[in-house]
Amino acid sequence: MKNIFIIIWALSSGVVFSQVAIGKTSVSSPSVSLDFGAENRGMILPWVTSTGAVTGVVNGTMVYDLADKKVKVKYASGWKDLSVETTGTTVDPLTTVDGVLIQNAATENAMAKTSIGAPTSAPGILVLEDTNKAMVLPKVASPHLNIINPSPGMIVYDTFNKQLAVFNGTNWSFWRQ
Repeated sequence: MKNIFIIIWALSSGVVFSQVAIGKTSVSSPSVSLDFGAENRGMILPWVTSTGAVTGVVNGTMVYDLADKKVKVKYASGWKDLSVETTGTTVDPLTTVDGVLIQNAATENAMAKTSIGAPTSAPGILVLEDTNKAMVLPKVASPHLNIINPSPGMIVYDTFNKQLAVFNGTNWSFWRQ
């Protein structure tokens, strides 16, 4: 009986699929691993002291680089700037509080990691590890008009202009395919 239980557990654990919905009741498609609700909110990328200090990252890793206050993505040839040519800021324009001071005061757990999909050893704090699913970014129509007080490193999909939008703390940059 014990062997039958172990065999059933082993077979069922191989077919477990992870899908996460944030701000909504369910994921919109079976090909999506992470899906967001439709409010005027974005996803904040992790802040790093500099991309040069980040080791062991894989292509597709996205960060907010505090060295030059820009949103960047890792490619095989290096880091690509998604903030275009504008340097951002971490100072909140409403409160004048520097977000770096808040972050530095917090104790970081270097082992913290959330994995969605089949776990691997890929580095990162949120790792989507499905080989046949994708993340759907938060969707906001005209985020530069509708997101009040965006945070540095915010990323959304602009449904009005049909393009990727990233905020570096000062300006929105838009990327169209």
